[in-house]
Amino acid sequence: MKSVVVFGATGLVGRNVVEQLLSNDFIYSVTIVVRKEFKSSHPKLKCLILSDFEYLDNLAEYLFADIFFICTGTTIKKAGSKEIFYKTDHDLPIKIARLAERLNIPVVSVISSIGANSRSGNFYLRTKGMMENSLKEVYKGDLQIIRPSLLLGKREEFRFGEFVGALIIKTFGWLMVGPLRKYRGVKACDVASQMISNSLLLKDNP
Repeated sequence: MKSVVVFGATGLVGRNVVEQLLSNDFIYSVTIVVRKEFKSSHPKLKCLILSDFEYLDNLAEYLFADIFFICTGTTIKKAGSKEIFYKTDHDLPIKIARLAERLNIPVVSVISSIGANSRSGNFYLRTKGMMENSLKEVYKGDLQIIRPSLLLGKREEFRFGEFVGALIIKTFGWLMVGPLRKYRGVKACDVASQMISNSLLLKDNP
């Protein structure tokens, strides 16, 4: 039986991770750290509201667990600037990973992106790549990095770019074969399932 903490529980993948964890017989406690009230209740679920993640360390005593799931992320458009995007998609996961290292959390599972590369000319992919590199530096436990392609699923907020991309993927995805297969759209629920199964099936995490 495992206890877990989920960051980014209100996002597309994060919501699916929480839902699947709550129905998983191997999980007895699911703690989520969110900026606002989470519209769900369950005997396993504990909700910690933190409006400013700069003060994350203040919650440390409530965050001891077997697994951390980092499902945080945004877009440059939603963030409003590259600087704010970088803080959300790079600095925040690193802050969480540092806490995981300090608390001796055995496993950390984090969402990145297909094509993540710290040397990429694309700011988004470069940020994701830098995040991955930094995670490996600050966290020495079992780090699980998931790199999905375009996420398919219903978000709380409308993202026009992803909407158009999803339509293209659904229409022409069957043409992506061989090396291009990895760029096909992937359902958020499947990404969540992969994160959970990978974390629970680790050799030292029965």
